Amino acid sequence: MKNWGYVVIVLIAGIIGYGFANKNNENEKGTLSVNTSAEAEIAPDTVEVSITVKTSDKNLLNKAAKENKEKSDKIYAMLQQIIDKNNGDYLKTANYNAQPVYVYNHELKKQVLEKYEVSNQIIVHTKNIAQLGEIIDRSISLGATNVDDLNFSVSGYEAKCRELIDEAAKKAYGRAEVAAQASKTKIVGVQIINAGCSENNARPVPYRMMAKSAMMLNMAEMSDGVANEAATPIQSGNLKVFANFSASYWLK
Repeated sequence: MKNWGYVVIVLIAGIIGYGFANKNNENEKGTLSVNTSAEAEIAPDTVEVSITVKTSDKNLLNKAAKENKEKSDKIYAMLQQIIDKNNGDYLKTANYNAQPVYVYNHELKKQVLEKYEVSNQIIVHTKNIAQLGEIIDRSISLGATNVDDLNFSVSGYEAKCRELIDEAAKKAYGRAEVAAQASKTKIVGVQIINAGCSENNARPVPYRMMAKSAMMLNMAEMSDGVANEAATPIQSGNLKVFANFSASYWLK
């Protein structure tokens, strides 16, 4: 009788163990990882450019500062006429510096004052890309000494990013379904998702102008009629926006 009781207990334990094992097998899932991307070229609609006015005087700092103010005021007044504040355009002073400049004198074996220098850097942010050449030319004609740091961008970048992520996500799921069906399995869930966007210039536009030549100094003496001449051609190129998407799907 004891032996039969032992057999019954073993059988029950075996049945329970089989039930747990079978349930675990049903819940076991594999994973399938897919990486996709999407991209688009779009024309920039916003530009930022740095315009700097540098002046100097050998004897007096306030004389250099006064000359700088006069030139900067003229440039500000001209830019205010071109930009459209109602469209998000703006001007701002990025940096203003007034300082003595010293050089080393080998005969005296020490630093000596060479001049006083004043620098005023103006940032122009505008959606009026078509007039960028005119902005540059007229600024130089009014006394700007440096034009650099052109930066083109797209105001609708976030919307385009979302659109491309949606495209890449659908592409990823479609590929995962094909792979799952070919492997005699099916997708039952998502383990993890990673998505993001980046951008770069399809045609980089490096631009740096040092307006210090005699020709530019002569232009500064001309009237604003220079704006009626052919403006400096500036090509913005296109911006490429990339969306990268990766996901791991649960399989059964």
